[in-house]
Amino acid sequence: MRRRASLLFLLMVVAAPRSLPAQVTSVRPPNVVLVMTDDAGYGDFGSYGASDVRTPNIDRLAREGVRLTDFYANGATCTPTRTALISGRYQQRVGLEAPLGALGKADWERGLTFTGRSLPRLLRNGGYATALVGKWHLGWKEEFSPATHGFDYFFGFKSGFIDYYQHTAGTDSPQKADLFENHNPVEVPGYMTDLITERSVRFIEQHANRPFFIDVAYNAPHWPYQRPDQPSTARDNGRHLGPFDEPTNSRADYVAMLERVDQGVGRIVATLDKLGLRENTLVIFTNDNGGEWLSRGAPLSHHKGTVWEGGIRVPAIFRWPGHLPAGRVSRQVGITMDLTATILAVAGASVPDEAGLEGLNLMSVLQERAPAIERTLFWRVTGARPQQAVRSGDWKLLLDGGRAMLFDVRKDIAERDNLIGQRSDVARRLRALLTAWEEGVNADAKRMTSRILTP
Repeated sequence: MRRRASLLFLLMVVAAPRSLPAQVTSVRPPNVVLVMTDDAGYGDFGSYGASDVRTPNIDRLAREGVRLTDFYANGATCTPTRTALISGRYQQRVGLEAPLGALGKADWERGLTFTGRSLPRLLRNGGYATALVGKWHLGWKEEFSPATHGFDYFFGFKSGFIDYYQHTAGTDSPQKADLFENHNPVEVPGYMTDLITERSVRFIEQHANRPFFIDVAYNAPHWPYQRPDQPSTARDNGRHLGPFDEPTNSRADYVAMLERVDQGVGRIVATLDKLGLRENTLVIFTNDNGGEWLSRGAPLSHHKGTVWEGGIRVPAIFRWPGHLPAGRVSRQVGITMDLTATILAVAGASVPDEAGLEGLNLMSVLQERAPAIERTLFWRVTGARPQQAVRSGDWKLLLDGGRAMLFDVRKDIAERDNLIGQRSDVARRLRALLTAWEEGVNADAKRMTSRILTP
């Protein structure tokens, strides 16, 4: 799977539309800005049907790019999806399929193991400046840090959530203060969403003269539900116990948090325009899993933590002026680890076979140079109420607490009409696929654990 950057970009130049500005035909690899929100609902954005949230900047990306309707997170919660993004593989293969911290102290020694083949590492090997600004949630120890995995710059936090004003972590973290710049704990006043925006803009400005990749990992609108410009809403010295903590438990507060993210996206895009980087920057917007109780998941059912559509289907928008059509809506099925494969491909990165990427490069489909690709994708949630799912084509088999259900999610996006009685043949075929997948990822996880424990 080794790719030569020079050949890729020569082909891009030859295939470029004649109307492209002169600077786009440069052989310089494109910049990539990946924006990921945290716990937003599928229907929480104007371009996805929201009527009570103003997201003009994210909606602008949709007008100027390609919006996907059938895109999925790799996991139903934070750590699993982020593991898949960084590794480009199913998170179950490395044993990270639940949020780190959920087991308390038992999780403090765990994290994403170094392989040398992560997304940022491969991009950095190809000459990219790399940055993660915002949420990490893939391990607290230095051996699991963003720098270890290939990020040149890190500003953000390592826990699943923090206080937006005091930057303190909850009980899921081994340390109370949880704001870092690279390896160093720092104290920086400000609302976390704004700090993420400001540091992202700064990184782009400082690296405008070379290819860069930045993962802008907003923690909003994840709880605690603290509105911007109202630091008095912080409670109990920043020690929030869960999503239902007072005093901010309203949709209005949630909307204000999400709109501040949209403003941040607007600032980032404006910075690209100001620096003349618009036509040579791929901007991707997505979310890490389904929404929480204040989110709007319509027309999907259920929520974060489940493998129903409301727990795993997420927004996804790709904007790359001159390379992607504007205003297109695509029903191509995709998943988080496709972002990994797509980013590496457009960057012309050399990807060793050992990386074992499981995502697909979606660029040809999004550019309308290739037909839609039929996918077979898998999900699993462990715990007190285990769930599994497989989507193959338009069919989705869902096992919830042992009960099997079959849906045609193209016609029945809300998963209301269980067709398992009428199409038991399809259910049996998908169940066999799911069983084989689980056996494979379980075997990989066992081998990974064995290597870690062996002296």
